[in-house]
Parts: sequence; C-alpha cells; structure tokens
Amino acid sequence: MSLPDLNVYRHDKRNRALITLSGEIDLSTAPLVTASLRECLYGGIRTIDVDLTAVTFCDVSGLNAFLHAAAQATRRGGTLRLHHPPLALRRILSHSDFTLLLSGVPASHRESTPAPWPAPLSAGAP
Repeated sequence: MSLPDLNVYRHDKRNRALITLSGEIDLSTAPLVTASLRECLYGGIRTIDVDLTAVTFCDVSGLNAFLHAAAQATRRGGTLRLHHPPLALRRILSHSDFTLLLSGVPASHRESTPAPWPAPLSAGAP
C-alpha cells in the first residue's frame, strides 16, 4: 500500500489553527483532510484556516470534506476559511455560493508557519 499523495501540516495558536495542505486531494486522501479538520474542531479550535497554496488537485471529495467541516465549525460557533485554493476549486465555490469559505492567509499565521512549509506565501497576501 502506498502513502497518500497529500501532506498535512498543522500549527495552532490558542483557539486558532492553520492547516497547510500539500499535494492532491481526492477520494483516497480526502479522509485525511476530514480527520485533520475534525481533530481541530473536537480539540477546541474555533477558527480553522486552510492554506491550499501547494494543493495541485482537489476533486469533489475534497470539496465535500471542506463543506462538511465548515458546517460543523459554524454549528460550534467557529469558522473555516480556505486560502489560495486551486483555480478549479475556486470556480466551483464561486458558482455554488460558497465564496464565504475563501479568504487570504491571516497575518496572525504568517510568521509562525510550520517548519516544513511547502510553498512560500506571496508577500502581498492579506
């Protein structure tokens, strides 16, 4: 059995988490995304920022994982935001009224990224 083509890095700051994903999100790797987001929610994290800069592919199973986690976060009084998603995912979200999930990487996480950062953030990101 081969390893999933997705890496997940997590950095917490009080009740906030930055999840950085690198690789492909598909039927075989979406459960890893779901588990990572669920772990945040059940661990008391209220604000989840997901950096998708280094994601090269995301199919409907990935979209489903994000939408389900966003709904759970909202029910718990929290938020989930997707940052720098691949163009195809951005288009799907914009045509389905889910643009509220899209955002830039928050300044509070820019200086404290995990050591194995997969891709640098652009200097002009909000």
